[in-house]
Amino acid sequence: MHKFAAVQMCSGLDVTVNLREASKLMAKAAAGGAELIVLPENFALMARDDAGRVAAGEVDGSGQIQDFLAEKAQSLKAWIVGGTVPVMAGRERVFARCPVYDPQGRRTAYYDKIHMFDVQVGGAESYHESARTEAGGTPTVVTTPFGKLGLAVCYDLRFPELFRALVTQGATCFAVPSAFTKTTGQRHWDMLVRARAVENLSFTVAAAQGGHHANGRDTWGRSMVVDAWGEVVAEKRDAEPGVVTGVFDPLQQSRLRGKFPALSHRKLV
Repeated sequence: MHKFAAVQMCSGLDVTVNLREASKLMAKAAAGGAELIVLPENFALMARDDAGRVAAGEVDGSGQIQDFLAEKAQSLKAWIVGGTVPVMAGRERVFARCPVYDPQGRRTAYYDKIHMFDVQVGGAESYHESARTEAGGTPTVVTTPFGKLGLAVCYDLRFPELFRALVTQGATCFAVPSAFTKTTGQRHWDMLVRARAVENLSFTVAAAQGGHHANGRDTWGRSMVVDAWGEVVAEKRDAEPGVVTGVFDPLQQSRLRGKFPALSHRKLV
């Protein structure tokens, strides 16, 4: 069995301050025995605007945020899913890149968020993520000691075909760094996370931003760990920073998939 942790944060405008807070929460997760630690989307920076996110963009493989993640993975001896990091995708654009580091501090894989959050939520609440963020195009699964880990980010939760693609590549568990708005989170967060878990019979760790941010945005929080039967193993029941952990048993999941072979019953693939 393996212990997984979701870190919940209320990240602000100062990268150094955010990294300090992330470090404390990651240390707490590791002290509790977590082998996999998942950070939320934009964990190192909830920028004031798109220009601020681009200004903080790092070159691939190097920079304050990426160096921090590598060092923490090595010092904590844990696998780390590094939320998302703004990585340059040209002069005025960035990828929302989700990197994965092993306990030796090596980046083993990364995923660039595919689905851009271009929506109008309410009368005055709208988002246009694609204005400065370059969409990825490749579903990513990482081979780990606890199985194959599929990666998705926030708005990706609304696209079940992505998760089917991850399962087709062998994923048995998902990591989903997120920053759901308060408006959408209170209506859809729980059902979307649980649906992606149960329909794919896959253990899911969803780490979220929560609270009122310095850029004026409000996020829902409620980070959770959900098992392959759609049961909530652990949940942060508020928007405050913290850590939730859950135990993943690959053998139990394998037996469940054998007894309830919905994935092999698919007709449209």
